[in-house]
Amino acid sequence: MAKVVVIKFRGNSKPYYFACGGPELKRGQNVIVETSRGVEFGTVVQPEHEVSDDKIVAPLKQVLRIATPQDEEIVRRNEARRPEAMKICKEKIAAHGLPMKLIDCEFTFDGSKVIFMFTAENRVDFRELVKDLASVFRIRIELKQVGSRDEAKILGGIAPCGRVCCCAGAMPDFNKVSIKMAKNQGLSLNPTKISGLCGRLMCCLAYENEYYAGACKKMPKLGSTVGSPEGRGAVIATDMLKMTARIKIEKDGAIFYRDYPVSELTFKGSENADDEDDGAAE
Repeated sequence: MAKVVVIKFRGNSKPYYFACGGPELKRGQNVIVETSRGVEFGTVVQPEHEVSDDKIVAPLKQVLRIATPQDEEIVRRNEARRPEAMKICKEKIAAHGLPMKLIDCEFTFDGSKVIFMFTAENRVDFRELVKDLASVFRIRIELKQVGSRDEAKILGGIAPCGRVCCCAGAMPDFNKVSIKMAKNQGLSLNPTKISGLCGRLMCCLAYENEYYAGACKKMPKLGSTVGSPEGRGAVIATDMLKMTARIKIEKDGAIFYRDYPVSELTFKGSENADDEDDGAAE
């Protein structure tokens, strides 16, 4: 077991483990930490606690100190520089005629580097753009190409459900999602109905997939013939939450419909899920 503190950086970034050993830290407290890209400003989201060794990547970086008002002022000044930096970078991109879309930018805590994030359909040769930007800002320039899911996470927005996009609101890491998850839940496979603002499969398809994957294996297939307490009939609908199936029964020249718990039905081959995992989205 190792004692760690969990810290997040700007926006809805992924939380990271850091080594304890300094002053006692509280949730919501701003701190200065050592990271792979230098000294950074972060916020404590979980105070000191123990985690198993297999959950951490050694060696852990250190929390250097609690942030001072001067540190917080540096962060505010860096944030205030963003709009002008974005404006200049967009102008330079247009001047060079590059097929790229600028998404966001970020200044490092010490102000020694600015990172521009962009999307593009293909790889972009931005070497001349970097030289041009370096001559304007007089600091190190980094251009980082991100995907459509990262773009939605950075920019945010309202998802089809009417809530803030999961990736931008409460999901530090992307879930692996596939078209099979939509099939398991009996959803329409129309791309416009199961895609998020990023144009990829909605992350929320993974939330209840474990339940639906298990439930659909216990359900009879639509259109199959099953045995029921009132005779054999065809399955015309299923409800995986109630674990029931609607059966069309023809008996004595009459047709009627009944809903039965799956446990009361007999059918051959309860495995209803496909084995292939097609359409995966990282």
